[in-house]
Amino acid sequence: MKNLEDLEKKINSELTTKINKTEIKHNQIYLETDKEDLTDICLFLKTNNDTKFRQLIDITVVDYPERTQRFDIIYLFLSHEYNQRLVLKYSISENEVIPSLTSIFPSSNWMEREVFDMYGVSFKNHPDLRRILTDYGFEGHPLRKDFPLTGHTEVRYSEDEKKVISEPVKLEQNFRNFDYESPWEGTKYIKNEIDSNDKKN
Repeated sequence: MKNLEDLEKKINSELTTKINKTEIKHNQIYLETDKEDLTDICLFLKTNNDTKFRQLIDITVVDYPERTQRFDIIYLFLSHEYNQRLVLKYSISENEVIPSLTSIFPSSNWMEREVFDMYGVSFKNHPDLRRILTDYGFEGHPLRKDFPLTGHTEVRYSEDEKKVISEPVKLEQNFRNFDYESPWEGTKYIKNEIDSNDKKN
């Protein structure tokens, strides 16, 4: 369908109870659903002659640690024939397992592995669910908002052992207490020291 409004109506009429919300913005359609209806919706979007969203561009996650349903899972689709884009979204809690799309979109294989690696979201019936960007034995999931900026381990070359070693991160005390203020204005501990010296003089 060439018209986004008509396409939105078509999706809503065909999928009725499977769609929680639809919206058109930024010249693309946004859908919200539940994880149980994901495969049915994706099959419809790919195979229906009025939609033809035959390319899965990306799968990503947004992390909201303060929410009960911590993660928003987001799928980006493209219809080459109609030159239209669609964004599909649903929310899950931290330890939920979600359906894999590899049987419908084989390209989702590596995308789902990346989501698993970076956010710790598991996919049911994935053919090879293992880390793809981090190393063997890596601890944690780097794109979660509660992951420390310094990580848990660091890799360095040891002159003593003559090889690359991995060891726990050791932070200097002054780095731990860094106050993130502007270096041009001066940090609090320097300001306090200057003020106390001025009072003495």
